[in-house]
Amino acid sequence: MPSAHLRDTIAECLSNLIQSQSRDDQIKSLKTLINLTKVNPQNRNSLAQADGAIPILISLSKSTSPTIEILALSILFNLSLNPNLKQSLADMENILYLNTAILSSASPESTKLAASLLCSLAMLDKNKAKFGVAGTIQVLITAISGPRSPASHHLLSSLAELVQFQGNCTVAVRSGAIPMLMRAVKSVDTEEDLSGTSLAVLCSLARFEEGLSELRKTDQIVGSMMEVLKGRSMLSKEGAAEILIRLFDESEGCVRDALRMPEFSSLIADLSVRGSVKARERAAALMKKMMEANMDAYADTKSLIYQWS
Repeated sequence: MPSAHLRDTIAECLSNLIQSQSRDDQIKSLKTLINLTKVNPQNRNSLAQADGAIPILISLSKSTSPTIEILALSILFNLSLNPNLKQSLADMENILYLNTAILSSASPESTKLAASLLCSLAMLDKNKAKFGVAGTIQVLITAISGPRSPASHHLLSSLAELVQFQGNCTVAVRSGAIPMLMRAVKSVDTEEDLSGTSLAVLCSLARFEEGLSELRKTDQIVGSMMEVLKGRSMLSKEGAAEILIRLFDESEGCVRDALRMPEFSSLIADLSVRGSVKARERAAALMKKMMEANMDAYADTKSLIYQWS
């Protein structure tokens, strides 16, 4: 049970948010609620259970005041960290509001918070399909495709979470996610962590036939992944190696493309020695596939020579 003092503090803050005409008073009450909910799960539950609390916060998150919008979104994000609150916070009206906030907010900080709240709610598997139905996948792809912003990584992280659900992968592929992600991977201006997250999303899409097929059709896909292997980011190298494994499993043409590239074998050999544990495992798998392809090619050549001798 929450203490009487906590109940009184929450009630007073909510009353100020509804009744006070002073923006300063509202801001003070919102900051109090942020401090209460920042680290304490019990306080989050107490606020969520208070009469009218969540509708009040959602209403304030739509405020024309950037400060009040940011503070209200911060509290909603704090509440979403409690697993038991994720489902109730992810009703369709709230999801559609987050879609709008991501596309229309003039404040990068508000966009970050809206994307973070979305990502937190999507961590509950039951919520993932809701976002797909609500058009959130298309919203994220549109937002990420625009000019780089301070919120770009938050938006990509939200997409990465949503495509853990197969139905959302299908929506993402059909909405142009793969060309968008490939542009991010190949852009010289892309930060290493942005490229790494883009590759992680591509890996998720490549788990399913539709995504893998689209990747196979991407122009010079093997060469693009080789360029990633030349880079410095180990997270990106892990992602590129994972994608190559999936491509090699499905396409002999991709293996042949790799074998024709003089640098490719050296890059894989280097990764198998100097990469992270995950990267070394993936490099070893790639080397095995390339060796098997070489042996098959040698056997085919030998058979042809025998036939014509």
